[in-house]
Amino acid sequence: MAFVRADSPQEWQARFGASGSRSIVTIGNFDGVHLGHREILQRVVAAARSSHSIAAVLTFFPHPARVLRPADAPSLLMTLGQRLGAFATLGLHAALVLKFDRELARVPAEEFVRRYIVNTMRAQAVLVGGNFRFGYQQAGDVNLLHELGKRWSFDVHIIPPVIVDGIVVSSTAVREAVRDGRMDDARKLLGRPFALAGEIRPGTGLGRKVVVPTLNLETSQELLPKRGVYASEVALDGKLYRAATNIGVRPTFDGAHTTVESHLLDFNESRTSGPMEVRFWSRLRDEIKFPGPEALREQVLKDIEQAREFFQAAQKA
Repeated sequence: MAFVRADSPQEWQARFGASGSRSIVTIGNFDGVHLGHREILQRVVAAARSSHSIAAVLTFFPHPARVLRPADAPSLLMTLGQRLGAFATLGLHAALVLKFDRELARVPAEEFVRRYIVNTMRAQAVLVGGNFRFGYQQAGDVNLLHELGKRWSFDVHIIPPVIVDGIVVSSTAVREAVRDGRMDDARKLLGRPFALAGEIRPGTGLGRKVVVPTLNLETSQELLPKRGVYASEVALDGKLYRAATNIGVRPTFDGAHTTVESHLLDFNESRTSGPMEVRFWSRLRDEIKFPGPEALREQVLKDIEQAREFFQAAQKA
C-alpha cells in the first residue's frame, strides 16, 4: 500500500471508508521522529500487520503551540513533509493531518476521540505514550482514553518512554542538543544524525575564489545547529559525501545572514541547484572572525583535515 496523506475526515473516508478497514492509530506531533517516536510507530506497524489493519498516524499542522502559545512555540526539527516522509519510511500506511486552529483546540476530549479516532479512523487500537493529553485544555489523559476505548471498542496501549544514557528521549531534549551544537547527543536521541534538507542555492562565489568551494543549502527547517564548523555528510544525487560544514554569518566577510555552507571531501563538481541534505556528526569549532581571507583559508583547510580524521576514526571504532 502506498502511503496516503489525508487532510480532513472527508478525505480519509473517501480513501478508506468503502473498505471498512479498521486502523491501528497513534496520535501526536512527532517532531524529529526520534527514538521514542520510532518505538511507538514501529509498534503501530507491527500491530497493524498482525491484525491486517491500517497503520495510521493522526498528526497536526501547524504545531498546536503556534496557535495557543505563539511566543513559546518551539523551533521545529522537521517540516511536515519530512515527518510524513519518515512515517512512510517506517512502514506506516496513512496519516490524517488535522489543521490545528482555535476551533480544533476547543473540541472537548471525548468529542475529539468520537469524531476522529472512532468515526473517522475506525480505530481498533490506539498506541500513545504515558503523558499523552488531548482535547480542550488538554483535559483528556490516558485514563480517559482507556474509558473511551471500553465504550467504543478500541484497545489502548501505553508505550513506555525510551531512555538513552539516563535521558528520556523527547523532542525537547533533541532541540536542546541541536541548539547547543551537541550533535553526538542529538544523534543518540534521534537514532541517526540530525539533518537539514533543502535546495542548493548559488552563493556569492567568494568562497570558491579565495577560500574553498562550497555548496550552499537553503532550507525551510526552523532549527539550525549552533553556529560553527561541523564534520558532516552530504547526501547528493543518491550518494553520500563526507564534508566540513559551516553554519554562520561569515564574519570574516562581514556577513549578516546565516548560511549553511558545505565543502565536500573528494568532490570537484560545481552545482548551483538541486536537492541536498546535510547530516551533522560532530562540532569541530566555533565560528571565528579572521583578519583576512588567507587566515580563514588556512583554518578551513585544517577543518577539512579534522573532518577527514573524524570519519576515519569513526570508521575504525
